[in-house]
Amino acid sequence: MASTTVTNLTPFFLVGLAFVLFYRHPSSSITLNMTQETPKSVHDFTVKDIRGNEVPLSSYSGKVLLIVNVASKCGLTESNYKELNILYQKYKNQDFEILAFPCNQFLWQEPGTNEEIQDTVCTKFKAEFPIFDKVEVNGNNASPLYKFLKSEKGGFLVDGIKWNFTKFLVNKQGKVIQRYAPKTPPLEFEKDIQNLLESSSS
Repeated sequence: MASTTVTNLTPFFLVGLAFVLFYRHPSSSITLNMTQETPKSVHDFTVKDIRGNEVPLSSYSGKVLLIVNVASKCGLTESNYKELNILYQKYKNQDFEILAFPCNQFLWQEPGTNEEIQDTVCTKFKAEFPIFDKVEVNGNNASPLYKFLKSEKGGFLVDGIKWNFTKFLVNKQGKVIQRYAPKTPPLEFEKDIQNLLESSSS
């Protein structure tokens, strides 16, 4: 009788043992996949350009990046575009790139369509650097790229983007090095850009 009971319980014992072993020692393939899904740098993201084409940011590997959320109708617009243009013309042939992301979250100061934004940026502000698809930078619908940027470099008091023209400086390996407030003029941190461009380890 006892032998029969043990025999009947054997399948349950084996299932339970398998369950414990699986959760204590998960397969290496699952661990690897989870690791790969965790972004380690800006280069792990794919975004859309102003025309809706997908752009893997890994294509900018080896370049120093300045990532900026822009708006066309902000009090900071003209001064920022002017100084961003100066930096771009000066360093674009030295592995430096500016990535501009239109955003309409701050007093609706970027209300146009992608086509209207591109026309304004190129004709009125004479920008030659890449303009990307309009994004949200705060809230539940924030761009995954911006969630990552904020997690890497939080702001003063809160991590959220406070206004248009918040700037993130990224090194050649895609690591976020510095964050600059909206009112910080781009030319004010030109030396930081030079240091990254000149550093063999950047």
